[in-house]
Amino acid sequence: MTAAPPRADTQTIKRVVIAGGGTAGWVAAAALSKHLGPLLDIVLIESDEIGTVGVGEATIPTIRTFHRFLEIDERDFMRATQATFKLGIAFENWARRGDRYIHSFGRVGQSIWMGDFQHMWLRARAEGAGGALGDYCFELTAAEAGRFATGPDAKINYAYHLDASRYALFLRQFSEARGVTRVEGRIGQVHQHPETGYIEALDLADGRRIEGDLFIDCTGFRGLLIEQTLKAGYEDWSHWLPTNRALAVQTKAVQPALPYTRAIAHEAGWQWQIPLQHRVGNGLVYCSDYLSDDAAHDKLLAHIDGETITDPRLIRYVTGRRKRVWDKNCVALGLASGFVEPLESTSIHLIMIGITRLIQSFPFNGIKPALVQHYNALAETELERVRDFIILHYHLTERSDDPFWDRCRTMDIPATLAQRIALFREAALTPQTADDLFQADSWLQVMLGQRLEPASYHHMGHMLSIEHMQRALDDLKGNIASAVARMPTHQAFLDHYCAA
Repeated sequence: MTAAPPRADTQTIKRVVIAGGGTAGWVAAAALSKHLGPLLDIVLIESDEIGTVGVGEATIPTIRTFHRFLEIDERDFMRATQATFKLGIAFENWARRGDRYIHSFGRVGQSIWMGDFQHMWLRARAEGAGGALGDYCFELTAAEAGRFATGPDAKINYAYHLDASRYALFLRQFSEARGVTRVEGRIGQVHQHPETGYIEALDLADGRRIEGDLFIDCTGFRGLLIEQTLKAGYEDWSHWLPTNRALAVQTKAVQPALPYTRAIAHEAGWQWQIPLQHRVGNGLVYCSDYLSDDAAHDKLLAHIDGETITDPRLIRYVTGRRKRVWDKNCVALGLASGFVEPLESTSIHLIMIGITRLIQSFPFNGIKPALVQHYNALAETELERVRDFIILHYHLTERSDDPFWDRCRTMDIPATLAQRIALFREAALTPQTADDLFQADSWLQVMLGQRLEPASYHHMGHMLSIEHMQRALDDLKGNIASAVARMPTHQAFLDHYCAA
């Protein structure tokens, strides 16, 4: 028995207009066309004259779930976007000058119902046994060794470094093949219903009018629909996350690609290095209160490897969130919804989870207050938890010689983050909920990497002799080291698996 065709005449929300392209716009178009295409008329408006921020070149493992959601072939995607694999982020000079640790995407050790692995490890360390924490994480050990491999049965947790412009083009082709209409043009005017305030149409600069029932704002920091038109409001978080500038430049690759991002702290922020197949993405994040734009420009160019293939581009931002990401008949995605800087590569994830939730709660028969409130509450919680994790890196520092870092070290922090820090400092606990984007292993790696030492830990390890515990740790370390040794180098695997 075949399913009946969709009945469009029962739908109130039929025509979806996406304002803006880039990663946010085309992620939204791809997901909507793949999963709701037969039910909707989807139009995306973008102008070739308007550039995109395009620095979101590093991702987290949730992108792989989203790609499975869209049934995207990994090799096709990686070839098209010149992508490399990412096992984590190497943080350099954060707690102290000269420090280095990796926040990997892997599980650390083996936990039991009574408590997490760190309690066993801390007991062993107190007795002079065991090794470094990273010895017990497969992904972290592989990252340090510059090795990588994956396949249908591989149990390795990873993400990607990708070319954001190529990614938008890849998703555009995916979307247009599924019926999305792209309209080239600049938006000149937004028309609202005189009584409800709902957006009715967008006028383009050349006089064309694009009408719609639901509008998705992907216009970047300016928030043309959600803020300039609907005045949704913005909650400023710069007192917690004071960086407000980024300079981005691309260079030719001069060495094999590493399977991780580098985040290198400097006196007023940090610098990123993101290796792609054909180039390296570089950027300098900083606070203009402590470093001028000219000085930042010179610092960036003095600390890059390889010939530049673009001019440095300045991006200004204010960390924070839109007070309502869904207002009336407009949903904001990407930079239009908020920004917490690229330190842990969450920007693309937030776009993907935003459109996924919209699909799950799509207002086919009209926009209802409870639905909008529910969506906004989920978005608020998600972004606040990401915010806390980012603040953690800045606040847990022992650097007091630079005014910027001294400010971060001594500033007041959100109560939610203060509670997490206290739990780890007092009892080595890394609690998590099902909705936490960053799991206990991530908090553990960053807290210890930033030199936060717990005063005590669970005594479940005292149930074993130190000899028994040493053997177990040695076996785990040995198994991981052996598995990593059998892997090819990251560059060799790229050349074989998905060379562009």
